[in-house]
Amino acid sequence: MTFPSLVRTEVSGTVAVLTIANPPVNSLSAAVRRDLTAALSRAVINGVSGVVLIGEGGHFSAGADIQEFDAGLDPTAPDPNDLHAAIEASPVPVVAAIRGTALGGGLELALACHGRVASPDARIGLPEVKLGLLPGGGGTQRLPRVAKAAVAAGMIASGRVLGAAEARAAGIVDRIGDDSLAEAMILIEQLGAVPLTATSGRALPPDLAEAIDAARAGISAKSPHAEASRTALDAMAQSARLSFPEALAAERRLFLGLMESTTSRALRHLFFAERAAAGTPGIGKETRTRPVETVGVIGAGTMGSGIAMVFANAGLPVTLIERDAAGLERGLKRIRDVYDRAVAKGDLSAEVAQDRLQQITGRTDIAALSGVDLVIEAAFEEMQVKLAIFQELDKIAKRGAILATNTSALDVDVIAAATSRPADVVGLHFFSPAHVMRLLEIVRARETAPDVLATVIRLARKAGKTPVVVGVCDGFLANRLLYPYLRQADLMLEEGALPEQIDSALNAFGLAMGPCAMLDMAGQDVAWHVRQRQLKDWDPARRYSRLADLLVEQGRLGSKTGAGWYRYSGRQKESDPAVEAMILQESDRLDVTRRAISDEEIIKRALYAIVNEGAFALADGTVQRASDIDVAYTQGMGFPAARGGPMFWADTVGLDAIYADILSFGASGDANWRPARLLEELARSGRSFADHDRERRAEAA
Repeated sequence: MTFPSLVRTEVSGTVAVLTIANPPVNSLSAAVRRDLTAALSRAVINGVSGVVLIGEGGHFSAGADIQEFDAGLDPTAPDPNDLHAAIEASPVPVVAAIRGTALGGGLELALACHGRVASPDARIGLPEVKLGLLPGGGGTQRLPRVAKAAVAAGMIASGRVLGAAEARAAGIVDRIGDDSLAEAMILIEQLGAVPLTATSGRALPPDLAEAIDAARAGISAKSPHAEASRTALDAMAQSARLSFPEALAAERRLFLGLMESTTSRALRHLFFAERAAAGTPGIGKETRTRPVETVGVIGAGTMGSGIAMVFANAGLPVTLIERDAAGLERGLKRIRDVYDRAVAKGDLSAEVAQDRLQQITGRTDIAALSGVDLVIEAAFEEMQVKLAIFQELDKIAKRGAILATNTSALDVDVIAAATSRPADVVGLHFFSPAHVMRLLEIVRARETAPDVLATVIRLARKAGKTPVVVGVCDGFLANRLLYPYLRQADLMLEEGALPEQIDSALNAFGLAMGPCAMLDMAGQDVAWHVRQRQLKDWDPARRYSRLADLLVEQGRLGSKTGAGWYRYSGRQKESDPAVEAMILQESDRLDVTRRAISDEEIIKRALYAIVNEGAFALADGTVQRASDIDVAYTQGMGFPAARGGPMFWADTVGLDAIYADILSFGASGDANWRPARLLEELARSGRSFADHDRERRAEAA
């Protein structure tokens, strides 16, 4: 069987134009490399005066086909370095015409060319470190030979992507123009008039060593790709010590070492998981969407103000509603302050900040929302409050408007039933601060219409959010899994741990914040309301700790009151002897003999509780994929990306070991440790959550 070529050849005058046609992003798969090598060879043999490499559509090339990393490289296809060597050996100029993106292997391909031109909207970079890798096709060797040393080292270490103008100023791009093909023809003519110099033959900048040292000093130890950044700079440093072929071989060895690392596998897993997360049964490319050109937000508190900024930042007019003028002004001031800080830091220009502010209009009458396309309720987390708002929206919102609730845990089916149009109702659970956090839980209620779901998924992406579709249950996904995690923290405090030890152990694991500090920041009263609601139907076989309730009873609501699990002076927290005394007194009341609890036990109990509840959520259909849980927890709950999310991490530990520990933890009869049937099945059969996801994909195909 023969397959159509992924590289199209056309001749313009005496110049061959080779177009990479591998949609959607022209990834440099084995087949593309094979076809490109053959097309280049044919063009040279046919006596052309130059060759232009260009990408079909809106991309030059977004880089390698990452799926090949796990599937294994095709030994019959040219290695990227073989292709690059063929380009450098060409007797006629080869120019890359960059439209749109030239990332990773795409930029490495362009760097092997004798020259580069770009359209004004081009985006150019080597983001491999963000996947725990380094540029493995000569990027660490060729980039410093064309770019300023500081720019090259910074790009390699951070994965930062440059615009066309910045790339031109750095020396990466030779020309910029709206018609990149025409610019390439001009450059070929210029290069044809002088002796060709391969990129590998260019001199290194004299200040490269200093630039590498500066970039190395800027690597944060907390970065999920710190190891990859340091290794990439090590590879770049080899360029000054070894011949080009030797340095290229060293780069390749370092690349292959990183590719096998758990960190890179975790980051690559998340790369694909994020792209899969929005996929949901019954929603496809053919599903129609509703137009959303105006947005209303009810509630100008911290969350509502943040949501208003999300859509203003996306270019949509927003009407922000608050009950009274004073509350509305506080919300608008909060928004102004955020934009002012962004301008002061240089993150936004004053003009852009002003444009975004002008997108937001404050009102105190809910009737002002009668003409908007999407309304998001962000009022107090109390069912009766939300029901009253939705009953009012049902009266005033236009037909076809999407009615969304930002509830973090309440039953969206009940809220939808308060209206005469439950098909228009959906949950949009933003995470605080809403204008910063990427995760958006989209809650599909029982009667949510397919076009409503498709619309909010599309809108989430437009607003820069990562949508994860979940079902209706207490806490949906992220908070549902958080409840048993927090419960274990409280129980370990009763048994012998202290807040600073629990937080320290989980910080060392990589979590952005431990459970005690997290609740102090979020507000102990917020969690208290959730627990009081849950206690109405509490299983008596499930252990419950009242320690966190005692904090609230004492008015210790967290950092906002200056005291919670810790005491606070401004943003500085410290251990509080009064809290330790309270904990010891409660242990004594319960007749619990306190014992030393190791950091290992803290990590196991806290995180295995998340994994077990995740397995329950998978089995009951709240979430479709284990990888969705990983996306939610790394983007919304501070789980370290370098560990791939709780379910990926569980697979690396081994589900059989986790299941055995859960049985051990629950040996006393505590129903908190009732193992999920799915976890038991996977553990007993030697399968993983990744296997479970693959099986589900196969069933759906």
